[in-house]
Order: sequence, then C-alpha cells, then structure tokens
Amino acid sequence: MTPLPKRKHSHGRTRRRRAHDHLTVVNLVECPSCHAMRLPHTVCSACGSYRGKVVLAAQS
Repeated sequence: MTPLPKRKHSHGRTRRRRAHDHLTVVNLVECPSCHAMRLPHTVCSACGSYRGKVVLAAQS
C-alpha cells in the first residue's frame, strides 16, 4: 500500500498553504520610442528598440 495521510488537513491549514497561489499582475512599461506597452528590460516587439537603439528590424 502507498502512504496515506493520517489526519485530515483543516480548512485553515489548507487556506494558509494556498495564500500564495494567485496570479501576479504583469508589469508593463511604455516604450520611449513608439509608446507601445512592453515588458521591462526587453526589446520592444513593435519597433525593435532597446535602450534607445534599434536592435531588431521592425516587423511589417
């Protein structure tokens, strides 16, 4: 036989464990060159710029 729990976990213990099980809000910043919303510290998918320089060709 496989191991089984000896006692039932209480509602409080279950809810305490699940207190951190939630979605987090995505932090978006505005691109300074094209003003599109993007993730911080990433290349802008709209214009291809990063830290004031174009690093990717813009998709057309």
